[in-house]
Amino acid sequence: MGRIKLLLLYDILRWEEKSFIDAARKLDIDITLLQVPSIYGKVGDKATLGVNDVDVALQRSVSFYNSLESTILMESMGLNVINKSYTIMVCQDKLWTTSLLVKNGIPVPDTYVAFDPSAVNKVAGSFLRYPFVIKPIYGSWGRLLALVDDEEDLRTVIEHRSYMHNPIYSIYYLQEFVNKPGRDIRVFTVGDEVPVAIYRYSNHWITNTARGGKAVPARIDPELEDLALRAARAVDGVFLGIDVFEHPEKGYVVDEVNAVTEFRNTVAVTGYDLAYKVLEYIVNMVKH
Repeated sequence: MGRIKLLLLYDILRWEEKSFIDAARKLDIDITLLQVPSIYGKVGDKATLGVNDVDVALQRSVSFYNSLESTILMESMGLNVINKSYTIMVCQDKLWTTSLLVKNGIPVPDTYVAFDPSAVNKVAGSFLRYPFVIKPIYGSWGRLLALVDDEEDLRTVIEHRSYMHNPIYSIYYLQEFVNKPGRDIRVFTVGDEVPVAIYRYSNHWITNTARGGKAVPARIDPELEDLALRAARAVDGVFLGIDVFEHPEKGYVVDEVNAVTEFRNTVAVTGYDLAYKVLEYIVNMVKH
C-alpha cells in the first residue's frame, strides 16, 4: 500500500489544524487541505470535488454547520470522515448526548428538560435545588450558560430567553450545579485509547480554557479511562474531548462530549503530540 491520502476539512486554519499538517509530514501522509466555505460538490459524486483517491477525511471545521453539512456531503460520496456526521450531531445536542450517556449507564449530573416557563418553575420548585444551571441545547465554549441562584435569577433568565427569537431557546436544559473542587477534567479519546487529559482550574464556576481556565496535566486513573471510553462508544466517536466533573457524591460524571475538539492548551501543558496520535490511529485504521 502506498502513502495514506488524508483530506483535512477546515474553515479556519488554527494552531490545531497546523499541528495536523506537521504530524502528516512526520508520518509521510499525503494531506490535502479543503477549506469548507470554498467548496461545492454534487451529492454522491466524488469527481465534483476531485477527491477520488482520498482514503479518509478528518473534520476540523470550527462552525458546527460547516462541520456537520460538509461531513454529510463527504459521506454521500462514500468517504469515511472522522468524526462521522452522526457523532457531530449528537455531540452538538446536549440533550441527545445526555440521553445516550444515561442509556449506556454512564453517570451524568442530574438533568431535566422543560418546554415551557411554567414547567421550569415546577422543576425548580420540586426537583432541582438552587443553585442550578441552565444551558442552551446547542452551544460551546461555555457561552450562554446561566447559574441560577434563586427565584429572581430564574425569572430573569426566562424573561431574557423570551426575547430570543429562536425556538431552541424555548427548550430549557436544566442541570444540577456540581460543587467541583475548583476544576474539571478534559479527557481525550483516540479510538480505544485515552492518551492524555488535563485539569482546567478556575475561580469561576465555568472552567473552560476559552473563558480563562488554567490547564495543567491530569492523571488518568483506570476509572476515568473506563468512563471516557464508554462515553466515546455511546456517541460512536473516534477523536473526542470529554468533559468530566468530580461530583462530591457520585464521583466522576460526564458533562459534555466534544466532536471537533480543540487541544492547543493540552499540548502546551503536557507536551503530548495529540495530532500525531490521531493521525497514527488513522494510518493503522486505513491499513487494516
